[in-house]
Amino acid sequence: MTPINQIQDTIIEDFEQFDDWMDKYALIIDLGNALAPIDEKYKVPQNLIEGCQSRVWLTADLDSNGKVVFKAESDAILVKGIVALLLQVLSERTPDEILHADLYFIDKIGLREHLSPTRSNGLLAMIKQMKMYALAYKTKAEMQ
Repeated sequence: MTPINQIQDTIIEDFEQFDDWMDKYALIIDLGNALAPIDEKYKVPQNLIEGCQSRVWLTADLDSNGKVVFKAESDAILVKGIVALLLQVLSERTPDEILHADLYFIDKIGLREHLSPTRSNGLLAMIKQMKMYALAYKTKAEMQ
C-alpha cells in the first residue's frame, strides 16, 4: 500500500466515526483551524486557484529529497479544512506519486456529494493545480 493510500485510509476511518454530516463538517473545520497560515508573500494573484468560490492560495516547492511540499490557505473556513485534507494526502510526495494518486477518500467520506456545485468545482480546481505543480517539477527534473 502506498503512503498516499495509507493516509487516505486513515482519513476515511476518522470520518467513519461520525454518522451526522454536521459532525463531519466540524471535523473538516477543525482540520482547517489547525492548518498553519501561509506567509503573506504567497498571497498573490498568481497563487490563487481559479474556479474556487472562495479565495484559495496554493504554492509548491520541491525539497532536497525530490518531494513536492505544498502550502495553502483559504479565507473560507470549510474550504481551509478541505485544503488541509488535500495537503495531508499530497504534500511531501514525489511528483510521480502525486500524478498517479487516486484520491478515493473524497468519495469514500462522502465529501463530493455534500459540497455545493461551486465548492465541488473548487475542489477539482485545487487537485488539478496540485497535479500541475507535480507535472511541472517532474518535467523540470527530466530536462536536467
